[in-house]
Amino acid sequence: MANINTTLFLITFLVGIVLCSCTRDFKLDDQKQGKMWCVAKVSATNAQMQAFLDANCGKLDCRQINPGGSCFMPNTLRNHASYALDLYYRINGVCNAAIGTPAVTDPSYGKCKYP
Repeated sequence: MANINTTLFLITFLVGIVLCSCTRDFKLDDQKQGKMWCVAKVSATNAQMQAFLDANCGKLDCRQINPGGSCFMPNTLRNHASYALDLYYRINGVCNAAIGTPAVTDPSYGKCKYP
C-alpha cells in the first residue's frame, strides 16, 4: 500500500511540475537579455496579439508602432505585437509565453530599431 501511495505521489508531483513549467512566462537570465529579443509566435492569433497591444501599450511607449513611427510600416498586427512584446521583455525581463517566443536574431529592419 505504501508503494502505491508513493508512486501516486511521485506521478502527481511530476505532472504538476510539467504543467507549471509549460504555463509560465519564459524568462531569460540577465546575461542573455542583451542578445535576445521577444517576438510574436507564428501561432499567435490576431485576437491574442490585439489583446496584448490593448493591455500593454498604455503602459509601454508604443509610439514607434503608431502612424508616423519608425516601426509602423509594415502596418501588420504581427509586426506591431512583436515590437510591443520586445518592449515588454526589455522592461520586465519576461517574454510572454502565450504569444511570444525568444529570438536570437535582431528583428530590426530599415529605420525600425528594436530596443
